[in-house]
This record gives sequence, C-alpha cells and structure tokens, in this order.
Amino acid sequence: MKCLIVDDEPLARKGVHLHLKKYPELELAGCFNNATAAAAYLQLNPVELIFLDIRMPGVNGLDFARSLGKQTMVIFITAFAEYALDSYEVDAIGYLVKPIHPERFDKAVLKALAYEQLFRESDNTAIEFVPDHLLVRSDRQYIRIALNELQFIEGLKDYVILHMKEQKVITAMNLKQIHQKLPQERFLRVSKSYIVNTSFVKTFDNNAIYIGENEVPIGNAFRDTFFETFVRQKMIPPGKAEE
Repeated sequence: MKCLIVDDEPLARKGVHLHLKKYPELELAGCFNNATAAAAYLQLNPVELIFLDIRMPGVNGLDFARSLGKQTMVIFITAFAEYALDSYEVDAIGYLVKPIHPERFDKAVLKALAYEQLFRESDNTAIEFVPDHLLVRSDRQYIRIALNELQFIEGLKDYVILHMKEQKVITAMNLKQIHQKLPQERFLRVSKSYIVNTSFVKTFDNNAIYIGENEVPIGNAFRDTFFETFVRQKMIPPGKAEE
C-alpha cells in the first residue's frame, strides 16, 4: 500500500518515516512539507494512505483531506488535540497527537491495512434490506448480517463499514442512505460519520461512545439528540454511564 507524509515540520516527517519502517506492507511514495505540493503529486500518482498534519502554511490539512478521492485514507498527525472531532467530518480513519505514541500509531496503521483489504473485497454493490437482516455482497458472495449483531456503522466517503463483534464488511452506500432504511428506534446517528446500534451502548461520555475496543465520536451537531433520545429515554444521568 502506497502512502505519503505531508507535514511542514522536518522532524515530524522523519519520525513518521521511522515508525513506518516496521511495516513492509507500506511503501512510502513521498514526503511533502505542504498540501499544495502533495496535491500536485497525487494528480499523477495515486496513493492509498496519507499521514497528514493539520496546521500548515497555505492549505490546511482538513481542507486538503476534503479534496481527496474516495479510496484515499487519512491519518491525521498533529500537535493540536482540539481538531479531533473535525477530523471525523472528513472521514479520517485516525487522529494522532504529537508526540506520537507507538501503540496508537500501530493501531491506526493496522486499521488502515484492514480497511484497504476491505476495499479490495468490496464489489461496490449496495446493501439489500430484508426483515431484521442485511444482505451485503462482498468478495463475490453475499453476507447475511442480522441487525441485532450490527454494533455500529462507519461512513467512509462513498462507502459504509458495517462493524460486528468478529467481522467488518464494507460496501458502496453513503451513511444517510443506510440510516433511512434502518429501524430509527434502534439505530441512532451520532456524528457525520457514525451510526450506533443503541443496544450496544453501555459506556459513553460527552464526546464519545465506547463499544468494545472501539471509540465512536459524538459530533457537536448530534450531541443534543443523542442525550435526548437515548440518555433520557434510558433514564441515565448525562455523563459517563456505568459498565
């Protein structure tokens, strides 16, 4: 899988490069100190993954991410934690705060490698809806997914990733389309990029929902709805719920 590093700090670029050496699956295609130069390179040289800073001279990382193709994944690496929620608005798959913690870097890279495999298996076929189930074509076969096993749904540009406890499936459909077809009383949209099955919501705080090892962000525009339709209905005081 080809990748780029885009960061205006030389030491930051070197640090990411060093971390990448442990992953033979990743081919570093180039390093750039600004988004404009990276965009020019991408016109003729597509890549699957970009490690991207946010605050840079000229075009910032968030605006650059919005311009990328649907199968180019982004892992933000920045010194500023306050852009985390904004990163999900542009479908980033990871958000790392400098200095980079190796375990968090590894988790983000492994997620990118897993998603790249899912993209290869996707047949770009929309989901078929049947009572209490979804039928999804992936890797030339249909996968039957019970709604009561579907923990949450992640939107990634023109795709959705269906998360079950032991399996992930990707297919071509946007998050709004799938949400309209799901039982609204069970599946709640909590950000621009995520829908959760409320049956699996056990622990949360003001900014995120925790499902197993997954952290699902709560978007600013969706926070009030989440607390009104889920927390109050369940009669749980706002704040962090108990396990």
